[in-house]
Amino acid sequence: MTEPGSDHSAPPRGGADGGGKAPAVERVEVRVLSLPTEHGPESDGTATWRETTMIVVEPCAAGLRGLGYSYVTGAAAQVVRDLLAPAIAGLSAMAVPTAHDAMLRAVRNHGRPGLVACAIAAVDVALWDLKARLFGVPLAVLLGCARTRVPVYASGGFTSSGPDRLADELAGYAAAGHRRVKIKIGREPVHDAERVRVARAAIGPAVELMVDANGAYQRKQALGLAEAFAAHGVGYFEEPVSSDDLDGLRLVRDRAPAGMAIAAGEYGYDGWYFRRMLDSVDILQADATRALGITGFLQADALCAARSMPLSAHCAPAIHAHAGAAARQLVHVEYFRDHARMEAMLFDGAIAPVAGELAFDPARPGLGLALRTKEAARRAA
Repeated sequence: MTEPGSDHSAPPRGGADGGGKAPAVERVEVRVLSLPTEHGPESDGTATWRETTMIVVEPCAAGLRGLGYSYVTGAAAQVVRDLLAPAIAGLSAMAVPTAHDAMLRAVRNHGRPGLVACAIAAVDVALWDLKARLFGVPLAVLLGCARTRVPVYASGGFTSSGPDRLADELAGYAAAGHRRVKIKIGREPVHDAERVRVARAAIGPAVELMVDANGAYQRKQALGLAEAFAAHGVGYFEEPVSSDDLDGLRLVRDRAPAGMAIAAGEYGYDGWYFRRMLDSVDILQADATRALGITGFLQADALCAARSMPLSAHCAPAIHAHAGAAARQLVHVEYFRDHARMEAMLFDGAIAPVAGELAFDPARPGLGLALRTKEAARRAA
């Protein structure tokens, strides 16, 4: 089986020497960056946070730098330094699957899910970005485009936002041309039907309304609230119960109101997780910054294709604008408020949605991003 984008008809930029040898990964740099939230503590149905933390990985080859990242605790950077960077040093920058397998071997005795998978994901994304830069093409083109524009949904509406702030935020999304918006629920279930009513009033009848409980409800509670949400036209219900409760997800999926899709999968770190999840949801979620990178994200897409199931990309919009363009089963990408804000602050080339879609820049190679080093230095954690 050939890897995505393995057509070598054009020589890599910066690349092959006189003997045709592919450029090797020379070194890997990693840094940890942090950005406080906009309005103090933010929350969803099961968590509260005050900052967003990102590790940024830059592998170097033939005078070029790749760029990859993951939203994860800074401890993942040590995994990159101690385990992953030594495993891929000297390997061909053209052979991303070889490097991916080397990283998996390097973490064998350290546990793969969680922050280790996120560390691998950041490096894998950076290696794909580096390869695309060496060829001088956008990453989506290297992977093979299924589309050039990806639908997005605006995601925010945190449970820490009261009714007035919630309405103002969502009305702003609708005014900006978003066709889909998602809010958080589950913190105070007794008030969630009213939150959904406020949301619908703010966006009007033409914008798709989505909700995310982050696993906060019990099974029958989720079913009861699904009926209340359906009265306001909610068509997408994410993590109504814990993603660990596959039987519960399946129960809610099978009994949810007609026209309401049940989604989960954002905490998937490998293909085995996604394979199990397929039997419990209507829409599978995957995140390239968690699920072992671009390589793992496209594996999730292949699993969805085998089941004729839709795929939704979780967060990290700058990465999923490319990965999603190559994913045949993709239905939308989450344009998550905190991540979009951080990407725009840290990277030149971060793109914004137009009419509810993201389009990668065909003139910029790789992910099309360049780290703003001065801003990164200010945000160093």
